[in-house]
Amino acid sequence: MRQAKVFYQDKLAGLITENDEGYFFVYDYKYLESSNPKLVSLTLALQITAYESKILFPFFDGLIPEGWLLNIAIDN
Repeated sequence: MRQAKVFYQDKLAGLITENDEGYFFVYDYKYLESSNPKLVSLTLALQITAYESKILFPFFDGLIPEGWLLNIAIDN
């Protein structure tokens, strides 16, 4: 299982998790309870329950570098 923290500016907004069943994104409870929480993506509305997908959510997939930028990210 792999897991990553998702930030909106400097605030922990949630966690994305990958396991054998697929991908899960859940907003952090404290983030949801904070004043004026923002969506991390228009496709991921603010909610307590986790989002589930067999493939990586398109919003997060779009953030992954490609080509030579991916090589730089992997090397560092």
